Amino acid sequence: MDITLQLNGQDESDFIRACINNERWAQKKLYEDNYSVMMAVAMRYSNNHDDALDILHESFFKVFKNLHKYQTNTSLSAWIRRILINTSIDYYRRDLKRNIHDLDEAVHVCSNIPDIISEMNSEDILKAMQQLPYSYRSVFNLFVVEGYSHKEIADMLHVNESTCRSNLAKARIKLKEILLEAGIKR
Repeated sequence: MDITLQLNGQDESDFIRACINNERWAQKKLYEDNYSVMMAVAMRYSNNHDDALDILHESFFKVFKNLHKYQTNTSLSAWIRRILINTSIDYYRRDLKRNIHDLDEAVHVCSNIPDIISEMNSEDILKAMQQLPYSYRSVFNLFVVEGYSHKEIADMLHVNESTCRSNLAKARIKLKEILLEAGIKR
């Protein structure tokens, strides 16, 4: 879902140059064109809407500050998304002490309750994901949603791969418990 920028005969490099030169119309367009997609990503990494807004705004600040490093004719939205993901990781690394557990502590939970998830909407699932501890939520998002490998995640979070695998297993178990509990309360 990348945006091809054609504005009154201008190509992408002219548009990027306008943003770099602090032309407000260009910066506003870049922000507005990417807001909804990036806000959805920020919501997956945050505890609530306010934290997501903080992450989003900090990310756009970094985008505008580093736009001179963007290589035209590559995916601008992917570049912005990468900045947003790194910003969300930095946001929680700076503000929270994460509790990381060993793989040995992971347990498996089974359920006989059929297909509760199909009865939930995306907002219910997002709220459930936001209840996960940050270390679990970040690994779950990076692996399941964003498609990063355990090695890439370990490098981004400055942990070892086995910790990533452990946190992913625990995230799945905890998410399942949260979703089952929400389904039972319905």
